[in-house]
Amino acid sequence: MGFNCGIVGLPNVGKSTLFNALTATVNAQAANYPFCTIEPNVGRVAVPDDRLNILQQIDKAEKIVPTQLEFVDIAGLVKGASKGEGLGNQFLANIREVDAVIHVLRCFDDTDVVHVEGSVDPIRDAETVETELMLADLESLEKRIVGVQKKAQAGDKESKQLLTVMQPALDMLQNGKPARLARPTDADLQKLFDGLYLLTGKPVLYVCNVDEGAAATGNDYSKRVFEMAEKQGNKAVVISAAIESEVAQLTDPTEQKEFLEALGLQETGLSRIIKAGYDLLGLETFFTSGPKESHAWTMKKGCLAPQAAGIIHTDFEKGFIRAEVVSYNDYVQFHGESGARENGKLRQEGKAYIMQDGDVVHFLFNV
Repeated sequence: MGFNCGIVGLPNVGKSTLFNALTATVNAQAANYPFCTIEPNVGRVAVPDDRLNILQQIDKAEKIVPTQLEFVDIAGLVKGASKGEGLGNQFLANIREVDAVIHVLRCFDDTDVVHVEGSVDPIRDAETVETELMLADLESLEKRIVGVQKKAQAGDKESKQLLTVMQPALDMLQNGKPARLARPTDADLQKLFDGLYLLTGKPVLYVCNVDEGAAATGNDYSKRVFEMAEKQGNKAVVISAAIESEVAQLTDPTEQKEFLEALGLQETGLSRIIKAGYDLLGLETFFTSGPKESHAWTMKKGCLAPQAAGIIHTDFEKGFIRAEVVSYNDYVQFHGESGARENGKLRQEGKAYIMQDGDVVHFLFNV
């Protein structure tokens, strides 16, 4: 399971610069004019996790395999996108396919970089994008719900259940609020809700793109964004796309660390985005480790052991027998699986076991 998120925002807010920095590629053209990103660019990066390095040292693994994070750089949106303005139709189609939305907001002043609205106001920009997405969702649901209602009235059980998620979402949108506020708490209903592919049904992470001087502390613009995010129940982080671009050019980890520390930063913007994104999507990490490789795997919080096994291979889930589990801290303290077993820290867990972040696991299966 990966973490797939679309980088969105108005033109000239730093989306492509951020994408290039985060993926350390030049696939997205970063230029000072609207719609420099015509096709969505997809980049995958390794999720940084220091625990992998420790596991490799303990097991003397030949290699480490981090989990992957996927970014999709999507063409800039403008007012009227829901009606096809600019590259609206393409924008809306691309964003429906991602798990979460990284909404880049310009939080810096620079007379050399033209703002499409003529001035810097991240709250206004966020509302512009959200409004266009809500209008598109509203139009989509109003068209679809008519047919579902007819089937439900005729006694179709699936349509009746679908209405239990469609109607609250439509009511929310008609009241000028995003569909995510109508997301059900029941797991089965959540699957139905996600199947609606609503643009405003996705979790949002606001990325405040500030100038280099505000990278460590933020500024007045970013403070307003954090206040807005808190009211919405969303997340926000502060980064400087310019700094991330410079960090991406440094291949030596020591040089990266020294460069960041000189700016008063403890970690890269990528790390902050990943941590916030994992929390936003309810993701956790488990590990498999041995002489060949130390491997990180991404799972949803609350994932059962057979489901986690299925992330590695579908046969593991089909023929699941049990899982031999050691917590990461115990694995480190007792120097690996053998030490953990000797000290009674290796547990035999069955199909009902709920996986925990940091679990080091060996799955037993039979097919």
